Amino acid sequence: MDELNDQRQQRIKKLDQLRQLGVAPYGTRFEIKDRAGQLVRLHGEKTKETLEQEQISCTIAGRIVGLRRFGKAAFAVLQDGSDRLQVYLKKDTLGEQTHQISEGLDLGDWIGVTGILFRTKTNEFTVEAKTLTFLSKALRPLPEKWHGLTDVETRYRQRYVDLIANPQVHQIFALRSRIVSGIRTFLSERGFLEVETPMMHPIPGGAAAKPFVTHHNALDAELYLRIAPELYLKRLIVGGFPRVFEINRNFRNEGISTIHNPEFTMLEFYVAYADYHDLIVLTEELFSRLAQDLFGTTIIEYQGTQIHLGAPWRRWSYHQAILEVNNLAPSVLTNRNEALAAAKQLGVEVDPQASLVNILNDIFEETVEPKLQQPTFITDYPIEISPLARRKDSDPSLTDRFELYIAGRELANAFSELNDPLDQRERFEAQAAQHAAGDEEAHRVDEDFLRALEYGMPPTAGEGIGIDRLVMLFTNQASIRDVVLFPQLRPEK
Repeated sequence: MDELNDQRQQRIKKLDQLRQLGVAPYGTRFEIKDRAGQLVRLHGEKTKETLEQEQISCTIAGRIVGLRRFGKAAFAVLQDGSDRLQVYLKKDTLGEQTHQISEGLDLGDWIGVTGILFRTKTNEFTVEAKTLTFLSKALRPLPEKWHGLTDVETRYRQRYVDLIANPQVHQIFALRSRIVSGIRTFLSERGFLEVETPMMHPIPGGAAAKPFVTHHNALDAELYLRIAPELYLKRLIVGGFPRVFEINRNFRNEGISTIHNPEFTMLEFYVAYADYHDLIVLTEELFSRLAQDLFGTTIIEYQGTQIHLGAPWRRWSYHQAILEVNNLAPSVLTNRNEALAAAKQLGVEVDPQASLVNILNDIFEETVEPKLQQPTFITDYPIEISPLARRKDSDPSLTDRFELYIAGRELANAFSELNDPLDQRERFEAQAAQHAAGDEEAHRVDEDFLRALEYGMPPTAGEGIGIDRLVMLFTNQASIRDVVLFPQLRPEK
């Protein structure tokens, strides 16, 4: 820490030296005419002779991430976004005062230069600076060993340093932006209307999750950060919008892991007059389209495994998957004692008091999910764990629902929506009883939503896709923290 304070003091002294030279250490507007990456793409392959002949002028700006001094000259490496370009600073060219400014430069400072492109004696593509404009003084040095910074705590807590040290991180978030933009284009082309719904709810709903609680002083009312936009989007279907979608934040007061962040981005969309079979096709089309647009192929690599996104994908019923993966007898699905014995045999820890449905779900999560590497639609979930989904006509104990799994994790959840207000009330009341018994994730009775359903909602299919997990897949990242700019962390000591 003492070393850091010493370096800060030295850099603060350089602020005074800059001011004495008549330079504002925190400058104002600078007109950029070129970008480093663009210059490299357009001229980076040209020979030394061609560059000397063409005398290409450019004006760029960026952060100094490399600096070597040689008497009256220096080479600085400017980082411009995720791209870098070397700049040659020579006293004879810059003049006495500007050379004095260049002598006071440190790693981390921001400058702008205008110059001519050339190649050095070692054939490195470089800008020979004719003018130098000081833009901002960095008072903190870049962290030790900042080239290729790997310290996870620093990378996530100080993302700004991570972006300086690891230009490839820029590419992850640039790709994330393209993915979200591609989703919007895909849905808009199919007649969906993008909407915004409340993020503070009087009653939490739309998913089984523990909410964050806040208080509105003026209304003297307890509110909840939304765990899902589902019930509000369905209200819009009731109101007559046939196709709606929203991309926005959800908040769930749960643990933090490589696939969970308490604040996350979700895409939800709803289609009137459709069922979950329609969404299976739409989901295949969406993922394939994104892969083609991003990479020109539907085969991508994730953590060493080739993932085939070309349709059609596997359909596998929930109960059948449990039986086949674990080689269990069908009676396990109806006999609680057999299910408990199966869980013990498989090494799956379950609550001894858990219901049959919850025991089976624990078995599914522990034994089936990790094996779902290639895109798989798990269908026909039990009614008890699907409180908002429509019952199957052929078996009312199951629902018209699927979850999409890729690389061993859930990426999407969809179903034919329950639009029977009386059935919905019964399920809400059953969930409310579970909540009263201590289940903080259970739904509560939302009377306004029930009132909306009583006005009539057409047959509807709805789906939610986790954007963060989708970006993990397409950017080949193992942790959600690598695709969220500022992930939630424990308080800094």
